[in-house]
Amino acid sequence: MADTEDLPDEIKRFIVMRLACWDTPSQVAEAVKDEFEIVVSRQRVHVYDPTKKAGSELSDGLKKLFIATRKKFLDDTSEIGIAHKSVRLRMLDRAARKAETIGNYMGMAELCERAAKEVGEAYTNKHKHELTGKDGKPLAAAPTATIVLTGRPAAASASKAVERVRKRRD
Repeated sequence: MADTEDLPDEIKRFIVMRLACWDTPSQVAEAVKDEFEIVVSRQRVHVYDPTKKAGSELSDGLKKLFIATRKKFLDDTSEIGIAHKSVRLRMLDRAARKAETIGNYMGMAELCERAAKEVGEAYTNKHKHELTGKDGKPLAAAPTATIVLTGRPAAASASKAVERVRKRRD
């Protein structure tokens, strides 16, 4: 197992950047093994996360790299495939075709429904408002009524009004 002091700067930067993108220490340790063929424990990976107590003594240069990487990661979703509708639709298409191939017609139908919702922007915060009337004509103005109150009705006249309303209902 490699000690963190023995790691080359390139691997340290790699670890910091992966942690800044919210990869777990286990994922980062596995990525270091795959990329550089060096085994690093997940406990050692914690040392490179300045948001954790273990990473509180991280060098200023690596802290700045962590902050810059995290900001770029949050601001730029263009590198994340699933963040784009066309990528999600292709994934749904592949899954629906696979479901149909294996005879899972209910799963295929659900995937088709999800694709339709995706195309219809059911999963966005966008709202479509019609600002014109039927066939693009202007909206008709709503009818208005003016009610003038001249005073408070006497108790006797109020009870007579209630009786009239009751008689109309019957």
